[in-house]
Amino acid sequence: MTSTAPDNSRDRADALPKSWNPGEVEAEMYERWVAAGYFTADASSDKPGYSIVLPPPNVTGSLHMGHALDHTLMDALSRRKRMLGYEVLWLPGMDHAGIATQTIVEKQLAVDGKTKEDFGRDLFMDKVWDWKRESGGQIQWQMRALGDGVDWSRDRFTMDEGLSRAVQTIFKRLYDAGLIYRAERLVNWSPELRTAISDIEVKFADVEGELVSLRYGSLDDDQPHVIVATTRVETMLGDTAVAVHPEDPRYAALVGTTLEHPITGRQIPIIADDYVDPEFGTGAVKITPAHDPNDFEMGLRHGLPMPSIMDERGRIVDTGTEFDGMDRFEARQKVRERLAGEGRVVAEKRPYLHSVGHSERSGEPIEPRLSMQWWVKVESLAKAAGDAVRHGDTVIHPPSQEPRWFDWIDNMHDWCISRQLWWGHRIPIWYGPEGEVVCLGPDETAPEGWVQDPDVLDTWFSSGLWPFSTMGWPDNTAELEKFYPTDVLVTGYDILFFWVARMMMFGTFVAEDAAVTAGKPAGDKQVPFRDVFLHGLIRDQYGKKMSKSRGNGVDPLDWISAHGADALRFTLARGAQPGGDLSVGESHALASRNFVTKLFNATKFALMNGARPGDLPERATLTDPDRWILDRFEQVLVEVDAAFDAYEFGKACEALYHFAWDELCSWYLELSKAQFTADDARAESTRVVLGTVLDGVLRLLHPVIPFVTEALWQALTGGESVVIASWPRPSGVAVDAEAARRVADAQQLITEIRRFRSDQGLADKQKVRARLEGLDEAGLTELREAITSLAKLTDLEADQPATASVEVRLSGATVAVGLNTEGAVDLDAERRRLEKDRAAAEKELAGTDAKLGNEAFLAKAPDHVVDKIKSRREVAAAEVDRISARLAELAVR
Repeated sequence: MTSTAPDNSRDRADALPKSWNPGEVEAEMYERWVAAGYFTADASSDKPGYSIVLPPPNVTGSLHMGHALDHTLMDALSRRKRMLGYEVLWLPGMDHAGIATQTIVEKQLAVDGKTKEDFGRDLFMDKVWDWKRESGGQIQWQMRALGDGVDWSRDRFTMDEGLSRAVQTIFKRLYDAGLIYRAERLVNWSPELRTAISDIEVKFADVEGELVSLRYGSLDDDQPHVIVATTRVETMLGDTAVAVHPEDPRYAALVGTTLEHPITGRQIPIIADDYVDPEFGTGAVKITPAHDPNDFEMGLRHGLPMPSIMDERGRIVDTGTEFDGMDRFEARQKVRERLAGEGRVVAEKRPYLHSVGHSERSGEPIEPRLSMQWWVKVESLAKAAGDAVRHGDTVIHPPSQEPRWFDWIDNMHDWCISRQLWWGHRIPIWYGPEGEVVCLGPDETAPEGWVQDPDVLDTWFSSGLWPFSTMGWPDNTAELEKFYPTDVLVTGYDILFFWVARMMMFGTFVAEDAAVTAGKPAGDKQVPFRDVFLHGLIRDQYGKKMSKSRGNGVDPLDWISAHGADALRFTLARGAQPGGDLSVGESHALASRNFVTKLFNATKFALMNGARPGDLPERATLTDPDRWILDRFEQVLVEVDAAFDAYEFGKACEALYHFAWDELCSWYLELSKAQFTADDARAESTRVVLGTVLDGVLRLLHPVIPFVTEALWQALTGGESVVIASWPRPSGVAVDAEAARRVADAQQLITEIRRFRSDQGLADKQKVRARLEGLDEAGLTELREAITSLAKLTDLEADQPATASVEVRLSGATVAVGLNTEGAVDLDAERRRLEKDRAAAEKELAGTDAKLGNEAFLAKAPDHVVDKIKSRREVAAAEVDRISARLAELAVR
């Protein structure tokens, strides 16, 4: 914090632009940082390592406000650690986004009436790679605009050769360990995309449908029959049972019997299962194991047939009825019409609001469908991921999110990892001509004539390897040795269960697998990250979640264009707290822009007055304001360090904002003006103090607002770049409490005089003659010049009368300010001010009298409490007398 600079401050002030225009400097400044190699990590460095991997945005997308928040916080952490002396790796990259990317390219082909099948798998993949090369650079440009200090030399893509090798390696290791298997299970199916999709990609929404009650069995009320209700009438074509509760007396005689299916004619059993709620509806439910998750589980328990009645496009098939070939929604209507015609529809409820899962990508209702897929057996993996948090190897911030983590990780179901796509990592399973099955590693080749499985892996499979695959795993690279495990994962709490869980499962598996192979403990490599920082969602200024559908989303580039990257970053970081949502609007961005402007103007003013950082003079030679501002900076430094270490970005930003604006700019700069005018050592000391504090503040603010702090710090210090400057360290000097008290007294006195002036309607620049009495007793003699300057006062001669007075009780003494406001004061306003002050004093007097007149209180209260109340009463009584006398004087004027 005490770097020296030659005394050419005024020249450097002239070198700064007249005003701060971020659009003119940010892009060039960022490219200069990159070219200088400031963000390039050296794996062979002797410095301690610090690493963050960027949650890879989809190659199909662009950065939204959530990304901007993530990137701002990660960049702030990285920049601060770099300044603290760490070798920092912030590793960027993008996700291949299997479904989203393939959908985009397929839509482009459809414009020409083509499908991917017209090209074949290899040619279609070439087209997707072409699209990626043409469109994948948009996010990188946006990251540069935001100021991301990432190591571009290590930019990764989940379909890169190295990452693909990692995917194939871990698939084989999991397969060989018996943790990957193939089975026919129920999955979320997208008929439009013709693939299984992840639970993550299913969004539930309430829709208006119909609840239809159907009669199974005889139409004769005296013969066996049941009534069931469904919102998906078409699925009754796949019913293989009707279930009731085992203790429901209404159906006890029917359990174990069969009923004829109303359309197919099959005999279906009536079974008893505890899952059925006898209080809901009729207490009987139809069971379609191949098209409903709960029915599937019941089908397994009871050994029911599981016929699939829909193909990959959602069309009815293999039922042997007139509905074969119909789309599922058309079949819903036609089946209901036929049953109604036969008298089997006994009730219909329309509209019926119910929750329906929709594909996030295509927007269509998903279809639960029995399908042969590849799965990861998660029980042991999830346990290891849960134990890592239980044992403190990975710490979740805030701790309030831990119960949600355990609730998810301890209750995971096996993970469907296969997708019926062409774009993605192809499953490394090969089938021989005699039905042989083999899983091949990255350095193995399939025998002649063998065929590879056509499916690809879920995108989350490859992104689950991200923390270590990006550093060269499975090879033992210098990056893994230096930077793994990563220090922190920064992400929103809304994907805690999805991406974070998968990275934890794979990271702990890889560590354990390597330890077993090496015959030694996993050591500190057992988790992918030491901390998980979960921030909340970004909402608009009214507290509503930002979304395209609501039309309240904000493109972060719009705010960068209007206000600069620093303003956007400060707005987001100032609102970020562990686990909490943050609301932002245009007014917040404007406030941040104003703060940046304030900082710019203050530094330019300081430079114009010769401020420069340097070796501080002896403390005994400094003025009270000098000692006070140095002490306050040290206190803020400690507060900011603690906040950053606890991921309390909002708290760090608030501390810096109020120190820089309220104390440094609003008070110290103003107090220093009086000291600059002194032609002695005091002025030179103040220039060094101001320059040193500004130097420190710019360094502390740099991680969040990097651009303006770079320009100002270079001008202030003449240094190469604040990016590589050192982070301020506490000096260890004891706080001067007396200097702080005297400065606080001066601030209170100036504020009270300003309030008087405001009440009187005096112009800001209008000087008022005044006589200050009691400054010596209050210890403010040294600050007299600053007080009169900031309060806009001139000396009132001894023979001139005071026409108004203000008395201010300070910590050391009471200062009386006699003012001659003849012709300048609004007497009515002065009376109103005094009457307001007298009312407050009378209220205090009445309150103290009440307590001192309460015998019960006096009997119980300690002596020091009673003495304090008596003292307060004396002060209040004196105030009432003083103000009453002043009002009496005004009455005759």
